[in-house]
Amino acid sequence: MNKDKIHVLDFLMIALGCAFYGYGLVNVNIANNLAEGGVTGVTLIIRYWLHIDPAYTTVLINVPLILIGYRYLGKKSLLYTVYGTLSLSFFIWLWQRVSLPFNLSVQHDMFLAGILAGFFGGLGSGLIYRFGGTTGGTDVVARILEKQKGISMGKTLLSLDVLVLTLSLSYLNLRQMMYTLLASYVFSKIVDFIQEGSYSARGLIIISPKSDAIANELMRQLDRGVSFIKAEGGYSGQDKKAIYSVISSTELTIAKRIIETIDSSAFISIIDVNEVLGEGFTYEKKPTKFSK
Repeated sequence: MNKDKIHVLDFLMIALGCAFYGYGLVNVNIANNLAEGGVTGVTLIIRYWLHIDPAYTTVLINVPLILIGYRYLGKKSLLYTVYGTLSLSFFIWLWQRVSLPFNLSVQHDMFLAGILAGFFGGLGSGLIYRFGGTTGGTDVVARILEKQKGISMGKTLLSLDVLVLTLSLSYLNLRQMMYTLLASYVFSKIVDFIQEGSYSARGLIIISPKSDAIANELMRQLDRGVSFIKAEGGYSGQDKKAIYSVISSTELTIAKRIIETIDSSAFISIIDVNEVLGEGFTYEKKPTKFSK
């Protein structure tokens, strides 16, 4: 598959993500005096002190950043970033002038406002990221520093968010900032959910002298692939054969029952797996006796 291929669906979903993000920003964050991280947070600071519409400052701040960082983005990323930036600016402008039939007023309930701000922001950003887009801003800065200075994008993004939120205290009180942090937490969880899907897989590492029998039963009863890993006991120095398998979270109880039936003393390590690709997990499985 050509990773540089441009898809119409990407543009549609990035626009939808920007619509959700912009709606939450206008009708929740701005309406309830909640801050934001990154460039969006800077636009809210400018809005408060200089009374300039964030729809305009979003473009004014992002365009220079994109021009500076275009060489680090690649053609597809550059196109998607410019499109995402313009789409977000448009929807921020639109939602300030167009009202939906329902009213999103939270009656000054700041806890609910924090939850909704995180939900709309996370839903919008999750869709944007999942389909290869960004809205520019600190993502571009982080990418430049990663290429030039070797600083990880995660550290840069966190540092810039902390800086912007600290500056936001110039117009917010501490109570409003605490609810902004609540929104940031919900935001991160929703983004993860959108990007990773509605379930998380489980990785099993099993060490047992009856590894062959356990592996056979996992393959037979759950129709999951297994791999053997050569291991050595740290105390005994004996060679061991560990099993590694990835199953869905709903199959975890069944897998533990299978293992316990064969070897009740087996060592089992259960790992959260965020994403699994390839045959044996993502393909449509034939029904087992447990799923019929």
